Amino acid sequence: MLIDNLFIGAGAMKAGTTWAYSVLATHPEIYFSFEKEIHYFYAAHVDPGILSAPRRIENVDQKYLSPARTGCAAAAYRDRLRWCANYLDSPVDDHWYRSLFALRGGQRWAADFSNLYALLPSAAWQRMARQCGSLRVLFTLRDPADRLWSHIRFHLVHTGRLERLDRWDRAELAGFIEQPFIRDHAEYGAAVRRMREGLPEDALLVAWYEQTLADPDAHLARIHRLLGIAEHRYPHALVHRTVNASPARPEPAYFRDLVAERSARIRAELVAEGLTPPASWGELPALAAG
Repeated sequence: MLIDNLFIGAGAMKAGTTWAYSVLATHPEIYFSFEKEIHYFYAAHVDPGILSAPRRIENVDQKYLSPARTGCAAAAYRDRLRWCANYLDSPVDDHWYRSLFALRGGQRWAADFSNLYALLPSAAWQRMARQCGSLRVLFTLRDPADRLWSHIRFHLVHTGRLERLDRWDRAELAGFIEQPFIRDHAEYGAAVRRMREGLPEDALLVAWYEQTLADPDAHLARIHRLLGIAEHRYPHALVHRTVNASPARPEPAYFRDLVAERSARIRAELVAEGLTPPASWGELPALAAG
């Protein structure tokens, strides 16, 4: 068995995954390792390079140890060092993955949130379902146009290129959003189909970002039911804070028109899967006669 009870957050990117992590990490029945986004299954089934030794060393230096040295109690820092030793071990295999949850105590669920998991093939989900005692997956979706504009801004800030938005014309922006690392995260219908091909029916919760914003407590209650865990009183300030927001930037006047056909197709694919996106996503295109 890979792990007994595994709770996966599969995205979508810029649809509240970091917020869900920050809140759910305080639930006494859910355990996150020192890394929210381990990316193990993406490395195992799509791109091993994301967990290459140099990449892991860089993560330890920049993310896991350096920030912890200030104001970190000795025992907590010791645990972090132990976790980092496991993270730097090789090979990156199922034993490696289990070792990242070695500090898990009595928490029922081990949790692993990665937006890259929305890109996994159906075979990956089948394998995960076979090798876990219980597997539950949360996939939160956001209005395609809103999510795409947030993703564009987030990526450009992360790569130090936000000023490009000041000089790109329609053709340049259209070309940018066709790059696979932007485009593929928008393909909700394909992601849902792959998950459903590999997961038991009760293992997947598809949720809506807009409903989470409107009633975060109801969204958290749905997750509790998915996992079969007790209701928990989260701090109000934690539940209602904004996390990992993209920088504010007005959309170009042409942006909605540019992505209208794509957004309509994505909505239609979700409806074909028996899902009902929020009304705020807009009207679905009329079906062709005959």
